[in-house]
Amino acid sequence: MCVPPSGFIEKCVTFARSYIDRQIGICMIVVVIISLALIVAAIMLIMGKGDWLIAGYNTASEEERKTVNIKRLRFVMALSMLLTALVIIVPVLMGKIEDRNTGINMAFGIIGICLITVILANTWCKKK
Repeated sequence: MCVPPSGFIEKCVTFARSYIDRQIGICMIVVVIISLALIVAAIMLIMGKGDWLIAGYNTASEEERKTVNIKRLRFVMALSMLLTALVIIVPVLMGKIEDRNTGINMAFGIIGICLITVILANTWCKKK
């Protein structure tokens, strides 16, 4: 029977824990960077300087642009970006990034934000 050397299992467990800790640390850094980018983009939209960030609006013809209330569209898109940043940064700040259901909750939150954004952009943001 093959027996591992003494302390081998403890070393493996220690290595695995340090590897997982490094991966979680990298994940947290990425989440913070993405959240900050979303917050900066939302501020640009609120200031009226980020129309090029709105997919479809910057490529629309002048006729199509006249049918959109750009102030409302900026507000909806900025709010969407801020809420998305909030959804992904709160679990990191609370230390819940390791929880099993955190990813699922974040995904459902972001999907809900996207659905509401699409509905508002196609109804409330149109000129009557």
